[in-house]
Amino acid sequence: MSAQARYRQKRVSADDAIALVRDGDTIVVPTGAGEPPALLDALSAQRRRLRDVKVLQLLGLRAFPYLDPETAEHVRHLALFFSGATRPGGEAGWIDFVPNSFGEIPGMIARRELAADVVFALASPMDDDGNFALGLGPDYSHAATRVARAVVLEVNPNVPFACGNCHVHISQVAALVESEAPIFEAPVPAIGPVEEAIAAYVDELVEDGATLQFGYGGIPDAVARQLRHKRDLGVHTEMIGSGLLDLIESGAVSNRRKTWLPGKMVATFALGDRRLYRFLDRNPAMEMHPADFTNDPCLAGRNDRLVAINATLQVDLLGQCGSESFGAIPYSGSGGQLDFVRAANRSAGGKAIIVLPATARDGSVSRIVPVLPAGTHVTTGKNDVNYVVTEFGVAQLRGKSARERARALIAIAHPDFRGELAAAARRLG
Repeated sequence: MSAQARYRQKRVSADDAIALVRDGDTIVVPTGAGEPPALLDALSAQRRRLRDVKVLQLLGLRAFPYLDPETAEHVRHLALFFSGATRPGGEAGWIDFVPNSFGEIPGMIARRELAADVVFALASPMDDDGNFALGLGPDYSHAATRVARAVVLEVNPNVPFACGNCHVHISQVAALVESEAPIFEAPVPAIGPVEEAIAAYVDELVEDGATLQFGYGGIPDAVARQLRHKRDLGVHTEMIGSGLLDLIESGAVSNRRKTWLPGKMVATFALGDRRLYRFLDRNPAMEMHPADFTNDPCLAGRNDRLVAINATLQVDLLGQCGSESFGAIPYSGSGGQLDFVRAANRSAGGKAIIVLPATARDGSVSRIVPVLPAGTHVTTGKNDVNYVVTEFGVAQLRGKSARERARALIAIAHPDFRGELAAAARRLG
């Protein structure tokens, strides 16, 4: 049977596709913009006829109706990373949090440590060979297609047919749903004087020819803007966003001096605007791969001069970074921060950089604290942290004693808090 004949045979409505879901199933959904809205709306509409179904996802972006405390016994969300849509349910207890490191999720699925009975994913139109691309996020969903009982793709012409290890063949697919909805576009993060000051310090740490990994947010976007005067930069990241695309299009990125995969940029998910999604379409210089490829510290660390730039919420005087919770209350998740900190630490000439504003709540609270609050989820530990950057400077911590670390961190805290931090450091010995 031809690929086109198989396609016609497997094409169904979104409502009919939900019939493939059984009570007790776990549905795997890609990160962010890769989530399929028609399928998740249909699941939401039919949720009351199901029982004990879980939706496993990192960074769910839209507040679909199934995110409902009244029907959580029917369909319950399992968050690998919280977002604005899922955080309230996590705080209230009717959405569950699954601790993880992003780069290890595909292996956890392969080993059945995480269930993956059904996959719901956005995909590009099929090519002549019968392949679809999970062009917005092969992340962990690509691994799930290999073990799931049923793979259901929401085929949308707005999804890029990306290059890399992100393809699913028609023979692997149980059902296809067609849609033409616009792809989710992330708002441009706010960049102000604090973000610009931090970016200026990071700029001093980045050499020409460095390979970059960026997280999401105003500070990474400010750094990308600041680095446009650099030459021959490379990209090996987990997320590609519109700010990084601006840096690429400025001419600062050539990928020529990468020591691993020269000439190629790699990422595991995309979150930006339509311009970014068009950039991914059949672009041989940009490849999308599963997270166990992009985020493996041993692989990413093969890039010399790897610079990993990630944000945190708080840092204590030992350098421990609480990047995902306020005390015991989860706010986001680990993501790939530790994956890339360790990759940069392995890299010849690499630099792992943690960035944060010195204060929060309009300057009333220091983000550099004597000790992290009780219950804080430590994302990057004291043994891994290297550079910490605020708008007041750079603290290089790796190889330093506890006393030296405290002094360096107090020096980049907001001046209003340096005295009390020094007094606390003396009390802590």
